[in-house]
Amino acid sequence: MKKYLPQISMGVVLLIVIAVAVLWTRQPQQTATESTQKKTKKQLDQLTLPQLSNTIAKNESLVLIKTSSGNIKIKLFNHYAPLAVENFLTHAKQGYYNNTTFHRVIKDFMIQGGDPKGDGSGGESIWKNKNSKIDSGNGFKNEISTSLYNIRGALSMANAGTDTNGSQFFIVQNGDDQSSKLDTNNYPKKIIDAYKHGGYPSLDGQYTVFGQVISGMDIVDKIANAKTKNNQQKEQSQPINPVKVTNIDILQEAK
Repeated sequence: MKKYLPQISMGVVLLIVIAVAVLWTRQPQQTATESTQKKTKKQLDQLTLPQLSNTIAKNESLVLIKTSSGNIKIKLFNHYAPLAVENFLTHAKQGYYNNTTFHRVIKDFMIQGGDPKGDGSGGESIWKNKNSKIDSGNGFKNEISTSLYNIRGALSMANAGTDTNGSQFFIVQNGDDQSSKLDTNNYPKKIIDAYKHGGYPSLDGQYTVFGQVISGMDIVDKIANAKTKNNQQKEQSQPINPVKVTNIDILQEAK
């Protein structure tokens, strides 16, 4: 973050602070949010919960993220988050993510990547300047589903606020039991059980979950445990030796 000279007017300082704040919110924050679930308890417990199965359904896709520390296999939920999945798969096919880094890692929280600039300030959706009905210039809309949650291993879109999704993504790494923090009237019982193994429920309703790690969580843990230093926002999350995404293989596409 820049140091501002005393003679700069308060108005200019305020504008700069606002700009920095918008940039910073491209990333999931460790703050509590209210649940957006509206279904009854009975309805919640009857929901399909695709994250809880390692089986790849016909309406799901499968990718292998190859990194300099090892491979991470993830299934994608085309049915529940079609925009996020199409964006991710198209970027992967075009090599957009090749040689990018996990530029922000916080142990017991998440690892974040997908920025071609490598500092959290870049990345665009596949529709920017191509389809203004999907992306008017600020990113595409959130896709929040009562079937998907930020449990451990969830793949979610990073954003700068509601409906500002570009190319950045994160994988939830926290392994601490979160179940006691949940309102049993707002979460399916099986998801509460899943949160016993970790996750970050305060992200639910704010970030689009569009995939789930089915193998390679040991690699996610390894990346999250890397030595870090302060980034430009004074957050100790910038890896000293960033792990690279060498490429992403698409193993299966939804039918």
